[in-house]
Amino acid sequence: MKAKKSLGQNFLKSEIALRKIVEAGEIKEGDIILEIGPGKGALTKKLLEKSDKVIAVEKDDGLFEFLQTKFVEEIKDGKLVLLNKDILELDSARQDLAEYKIIANIPYNITGAILKKFLTEKNQPESMILMVQHEVAKRIIARDGKESILSISVKAYGEPKMIMKVSARYFSPAPKVDSAIIAIKNISRKIFTSPQPSPYKGEGEKINEARFWEIVRTGFAHKRKKLSGNLKSLNYGDHASIKELGNKRAEDLSLMDWIILTKTLAKD
Repeated sequence: MKAKKSLGQNFLKSEIALRKIVEAGEIKEGDIILEIGPGKGALTKKLLEKSDKVIAVEKDDGLFEFLQTKFVEEIKDGKLVLLNKDILELDSARQDLAEYKIIANIPYNITGAILKKFLTEKNQPESMILMVQHEVAKRIIARDGKESILSISVKAYGEPKMIMKVSARYFSPAPKVDSAIIAIKNISRKIFTSPQPSPYKGEGEKINEARFWEIVRTGFAHKRKKLSGNLKSLNYGDHASIKELGNKRAEDLSLMDWIILTKTLAKD
């Protein structure tokens, strides 16, 4: 069965990488695993060996039928729930996914959409173990010290860590870029639901999630511009706390910097 480029299909064939993905998931008894884009079922098979229940979502009709045949016994036993649909249209609440983990070799062309959907959902997964493009993994971790809206978006909800780089030759067909396994652990909304450090004396206060993202997105609107220039559209360009940042750009601010900045601006 050939991979479909339009669906971002690249089938993982490395036993080492498959094992590392499952190990990073730290699957415990009773864990429910959501797999995105199971493809030919190589990872699905490994997950079923460790988990009592796997929910696998496959958009491709041909692969869905292939998986129905391959895992007929596991489906009959209720260990595998196979869904033929677009992952971005999945209603996790209707699938009884109150507590679950995502472990998947995802279609790279919807990486950002998958991260946004599940990190911001009402019932977030407790962790996500994903195979992504190596360059995307590096951007999320921000090893060069330069943050991006992607890295801040992930770090606002979880703790990302790169597990290992995976060469393109371990996929069929081989993509043009190398990949990496990334783990995002301890996913929650705690920076929005718990008091955060304040630049003022006294106890910290909660920050508004929508306001936080409005400031972050505006700050990153023009990458090469200074932060003060980008935030002028929100009438914050001349704010004292913005001026204190001098020539800094959005990429120079850590997650905590954005939290404190949001709290400071909210005071006015």
